[in-house]
Amino acid sequence: LPPQTWTDSINQANKMALLAWAKEAGVDLVQINGQRRYGGPPPGWVGSPPPPGTEVFIGKLPQDIYENVLIPLFQSVGKLYEFRLMMTFSGLNRGFAYARYSNRRGAREAITTFHNFEMRKGCTIVVCKSTEKCELSVDGLAASVSQREVEGMLRQVTDGVLNVTLYASPCQKRSQLALLKYSSHQAAAMAKKTLMEGNVRLGGVEMKVDWLKPDLKQKLQACEEKSSSNRVQGGKSLGVPKQPPWSLEQHNALEHLNALCRQRYLGTPLFLTKCIQANTSGWLQFWCRVVIPGCPVPFSGFMWVWRDRPGRSGHEEAKVAMALQVLQMLGES
Repeated sequence: LPPQTWTDSINQANKMALLAWAKEAGVDLVQINGQRRYGGPPPGWVGSPPPPGTEVFIGKLPQDIYENVLIPLFQSVGKLYEFRLMMTFSGLNRGFAYARYSNRRGAREAITTFHNFEMRKGCTIVVCKSTEKCELSVDGLAASVSQREVEGMLRQVTDGVLNVTLYASPCQKRSQLALLKYSSHQAAAMAKKTLMEGNVRLGGVEMKVDWLKPDLKQKLQACEEKSSSNRVQGGKSLGVPKQPPWSLEQHNALEHLNALCRQRYLGTPLFLTKCIQANTSGWLQFWCRVVIPGCPVPFSGFMWVWRDRPGRSGHEEAKVAMALQVLQMLGES
């Protein structure tokens, strides 16, 4: 059989049932890059997308099952914002899907109701909270490339990048590694695909792109803590920054943190800042603490900020810098 005829003949009865259901229910399914998607947003949706914590992972699905069975099933416990079924070239599913609900209650109900649910005799599925990874690592950047150049390139070819941090590459000599943080898992996944398949180069060097692995992140954070001063020792500070830090969303950090705390029902963050010392290069060192009512332990630390930014005091700079750190920490939860 020709390839197209062969793939059309696989699971034909269920494919026809899916088409009939979609037509009768008026459901639009769009297939892009190996996944078939419903919603995102669904018809009639008004307002912003749901907050983090509303997506569930669905695994161990029978490969011959489709949205005509899955969407009504998962919609029965809460309103779906989006449903994504991973597909093979043959038209079978790849055994897993993602369902994003309009609120966290729907996601919790889906996990409670459908984890270990028997889809058919002898076939139980797995339903758990989606990890919603939002961070990428890009290794192999030329040592001469600046943070602004990386950010400028990313804004041209990807959407939703929030922050870029450069480190010396732990794997390649005379190279840099960039840690990229995106606004959502979907934005990060699309960026990963674009950067991997688009043959994007910066400074004449081919980049290695992957999801940021926990052990690598821990290693980078340990190196950062070692090389930069988060402590005051004998009245002197080590590792004063050489240039002002800059990020795409720095001016919105406080607003973003307040919004995130509202979404997670954590209460309003309270900032405490104290200037410890200043040097002749224009840098100020602050001790900062952020108290968030819904977090059992406050966030605190020492940091350097640049004092010569127009229209903003050193204390305001310290709040912004601390807000960025807290956002990174909350992004792990």
